[in-house]
Amino acid sequence: EVDLEERLCELDLRSDSDIPEVPPPTDSTPEILKRALSGLSARWKNWWIRGIVSLAMISGFFLIIYLGSFMLMLLVLSIQVKCYHEIITIGYRVYHSYDLPWFRSLSWYFLLCVNYFFYGETVADYFATFVQRREQLQFLIRYHRFISFVLYLTGFCMFVLSLVKKHYRLQFYMFAWTHVTLLITVTQSHLVIQNLFEGMIWFLVPISSVICNDITAYIFGFFFGRTPLIKLSPKKTWEGFIGGFFSTVVFGFIFSYFLAHHQYFVCPVEYNSETNRFVTECEPPELFQMKKYSVPPLLQAVLGWETVNMYPFQMHSFALSTFASLIGPFGGFFASGFKRAFKIKDFADTIPGHGGIMDRFDCQYLMATFVHVYITSFIRGPNPSKLLKQLLILQPEQQLSVYKTLKSHLIEKGILQPSLRG
Repeated sequence: EVDLEERLCELDLRSDSDIPEVPPPTDSTPEILKRALSGLSARWKNWWIRGIVSLAMISGFFLIIYLGSFMLMLLVLSIQVKCYHEIITIGYRVYHSYDLPWFRSLSWYFLLCVNYFFYGETVADYFATFVQRREQLQFLIRYHRFISFVLYLTGFCMFVLSLVKKHYRLQFYMFAWTHVTLLITVTQSHLVIQNLFEGMIWFLVPISSVICNDITAYIFGFFFGRTPLIKLSPKKTWEGFIGGFFSTVVFGFIFSYFLAHHQYFVCPVEYNSETNRFVTECEPPELFQMKKYSVPPLLQAVLGWETVNMYPFQMHSFALSTFASLIGPFGGFFASGFKRAFKIKDFADTIPGHGGIMDRFDCQYLMATFVHVYITSFIRGPNPSKLLKQLLILQPEQQLSVYKTLKSHLIEKGILQPSLRG
């Protein structure tokens, strides 16, 4: 027994050098682009590839925005699945030689379970009227959490049955790997969609701020970078970090001003059960109505203005942009540390010049959590329309009970007269 304990301790003290190396990703750059840039140095070739592909992705993103909120949700779901695939594939490649049973199948099964739970919660929350009209969906929604638990429990039992002697510790590593990956990808993408339902502006400004910071930090670092920022990412510089910060704050302030003009971007995304479509029509909230603000005395001497007209949301955009440029990059540093731990350059080779999807969205997931917390802490208030949808689901006697309670409360407040008949 003593020898067994000592042997297990030795196994637990394995160094990083014992981790099998992951094969480097192949170059996915199109041949036509390679030939066009063949005369350039590697540094400038990478610059042009990243620039051209970035413009293509931004153009595609604008097209999806034009197609509407439903297409944006599909985009978020697609990115989530691809990011999950890239991380899980790294685990599979690293430990493939052990030939673990059911690892890949169980990983995708757990992805389906967790998505079923989160998106089922969204359906019950935002599509209550639609669900109420379909009996088959009412059963699924009523017992949604129980069904989700049973599905997860099935996967849990399958994992236990798949345990193989001599590989117990490794299999539990992979079990933890899968769950941490689910936490990073599925939970965060669910928060992105929650932010989208608050209004497309809460989706576009944070995401665009991260993209702006990524691009401008790269540009400032490429041309002016001299001072290394962090050892995890040797190419990151203080010049790029500071330049990216100021550029992102200015961009967020201006971009918010243009978006706040349009109902399409500021109104909450709601589902219209009569037309079976998502709608973004409303009276713009106070947050998106122009107001006059007094300029601080110190700035009055510089700008020559005593007052300025702006949207209240532009003040919030400053907080979002600041987080995107100061804290958001730490998501990228975390990803860099992860890649260094497994001796890989990129998560995949999906995007020429950029690496994998996860390489481009490592900061976005951290941003999504911040925006959700920010909205719930400082912005969101009681939502009458959402509450009304929940009341309509209740049984008639329950609705009557709510009505009587609300009527008594309004009479006590003096808002209704006691003689009022309802």
